[in-house]
Amino acid sequence: MDIQLKKSSIGVKRKKSTSDLLYSIKQNIFAYVLLIPAFIGMMFIHFIPMINGIKISFLDLNMKTMRQFLDAPFVWFDNYYEVLFDKNSLIRTGFWQALRNTGIYTFVVTTGTLVLGLIVAMLVNREFKGKGLVRTALLMPWVVPSYVVGIVWGFMWFQDTGMVNRVFHDLLHIFPTKPFWLVGVNQIWAIIIPTIWRGLPMSMILMLAGLQSISPDYYEAAEIDGANGWQQFWNITLPLLKPILSINIMFSLISNIYSYNIVSMMFGNGAGIPGEWGDLLMTNIHRNSFQLWQFGPGAAAMVVVMFFVLIIVALWYLFFKEDLVVK
Repeated sequence: MDIQLKKSSIGVKRKKSTSDLLYSIKQNIFAYVLLIPAFIGMMFIHFIPMINGIKISFLDLNMKTMRQFLDAPFVWFDNYYEVLFDKNSLIRTGFWQALRNTGIYTFVVTTGTLVLGLIVAMLVNREFKGKGLVRTALLMPWVVPSYVVGIVWGFMWFQDTGMVNRVFHDLLHIFPTKPFWLVGVNQIWAIIIPTIWRGLPMSMILMLAGLQSISPDYYEAAEIDGANGWQQFWNITLPLLKPILSINIMFSLISNIYSYNIVSMMFGNGAGIPGEWGDLLMTNIHRNSFQLWQFGPGAAAMVVVMFFVLIIVALWYLFFKEDLVVK
């Protein structure tokens, strides 16, 4: 009897939710009609290419079978095996190196832009002469295209003639020798630092908007209670900035995982030949797909990356979902 009552209550709830949905659509039919062009555009720009990319990841599509394109031989999960597990595959070795580099790159750049963005935002949020000019100057790296950033910083990293070694070795004598920045382990720093430099203004703007939305009454009450600057930051500023921090983290994570332009232009030759410590996932996949004509493994690698990003987005949502609810 109880089971039948539960089933009937569930059925009533389903019918009620369906009727509520239909009623909502009828009430807002004009708004849904206006969304149709955007939906069609999303289908052609995102969903259809994504489906084709997943299909290519199951095909033996390379330079020999290129004329067949989507009618190339179906090889099931062979491309995924080659990318992830085949020890004799050069694509596998390069992919795991690029995955390691992308993990380091994404963590350091995301942390660096968040921390520095918050510090700079707190500094420019104060009252001082020339505040508007300073804010405008801090936005300059954001205005510069990422392609230009890669080219300019590539010249700056040159061992003998680059500005970095000239300043820190020749002028300030901080470096005992002139290090190689575009070869070896230092390559990872050669791409991390310019990315932080360019991403800092965006992070600063978001943090500054969050800081200006916090009422001064909170800080006045905290001062009356005897809270020092650090206690005010930890118990007022940081909790109230959490929604801004969550959005900033998501934008930074996705942007850095799919980063391509700076590495591509810094090392040249299309997707670049950055070496063991300079290659990222996007440059690696681009090189395998469009220079080595391995479209099947390249598409498989891209699907793997997309799967990892979906997991990261899911974890991010679970961690920050309470901060995303409009109260």
